[in-house]
Amino acid sequence: MTDTVTIPEGTNKIPDGHALGPLPLDKIASMNGMEIMQAMMDMRFPAPPIMMTMNILMEEAAKGRVVFNGTPGKAHMNPQGTVHGGWISTIIDSTLSCAVHTTLEPGELYSTTTLNVNMVRPLMATGQKVMCEGRVVHRGRRLATAEGTLVDAKGKLVAHGSVTCMIFPNPAA
Repeated sequence: MTDTVTIPEGTNKIPDGHALGPLPLDKIASMNGMEIMQAMMDMRFPAPPIMMTMNILMEEAAKGRVVFNGTPGKAHMNPQGTVHGGWISTIIDSTLSCAVHTTLEPGELYSTTTLNVNMVRPLMATGQKVMCEGRVVHRGRRLATAEGTLVDAKGKLVAHGSVTCMIFPNPAA
């Protein structure tokens, strides 16, 4: 297995008809975080439903680092016509927590306990892809932290944030 996994070029959405749902805890119990990420990117597991709702997708994963892309649309706008902060928070949480996921040992799961997002400029729903990159800052036995950035199609910083994730045993392990 390679150290970095990426989706094929031009594959920027979940295929129509692909199963949606949570990861099968019994099947992932013996897999480490990178093996799970590879299986998700190969679409061997159901896609998280939130990815369809928010139009986001993991593009690249390496141990301690993940890149997501997303294309906010009209459904993600707030009353002022800019992209809702909830969409921005979701792509940041997804990216940063998945960076933590890449560090998991077999039999471990995680959950976000704290999410901090700083929005520094408005994001317009122009149909252009944005990119979010997250990196693990600390990985302990029970807590992990990650931080990252969200940039627009021109590479301008839109938001930055951090997460704290709790690491806990997979009950199916």
